[in-house]
Amino acid sequence: MIRIDDIELAPGEGLVRVGGQVLTLSVREFQLLVAMVQRTGGIVGREELCRLVWGRELRPGDRSVDVYVSKLRAKLEHAVPDRRYIHTHPSFGYRFEPAGRPACDSAAAAPHAPPVAGAWAREEAPQSR
Repeated sequence: MIRIDDIELAPGEGLVRVGGQVLTLSVREFQLLVAMVQRTGGIVGREELCRLVWGRELRPGDRSVDVYVSKLRAKLEHAVPDRRYIHTHPSFGYRFEPAGRPACDSAAAAPHAPPVAGAWAREEAPQSR
């Protein structure tokens, strides 16, 4: 089990709970969330996410990562409407912010923001799927 702020992930079960609400995520959405949570506070590039989740290099014009991040973001924000967990950093990638920020926040942190130390506790090592 991975717990970070009001999010709980059970990688072995594919279970996600946000604000006490269980989310139904696709396998790709779940893998994206785990990849971003493991790099909490830091920016994860689209290329890295493609390698981690799809197991291949990002192709020119490929918007798969962006589409799935958008779907994941919508599900998280539907569960907790006043929070924004995933932030876009144009030309860099995405950043997962554990405490979330108000959904109206459009200001992005510095592109090279350092990871948040100790932001999540791992009770059990995540299992790859």
